[in-house]
Amino acid sequence: NPRGIAMNKDQVKGAVKEVAGKVQQKTGKLLGSAEQQAKGLAKKVQGKAQKKVGDAKEALKGARSKL
Repeated sequence: NPRGIAMNKDQVKGAVKEVAGKVQQKTGKLLGSAEQQAKGLAKKVQGKAQKKVGDAKEALKGARSKL
């Protein structure tokens, strides 16, 4: 990582899913498709949740390394 920030698998997958959900939601809005907007919102929420799981794993890893 060029910025020196390490991300675990859940953080990366969550971030990607969140962005994909935002894109799908905006596309649905542009096309007037409430279904696509809802699917995009759901994907975005799933991505945020997965990223939080990854954040928690990193926090635990950091706490264990301090012991």
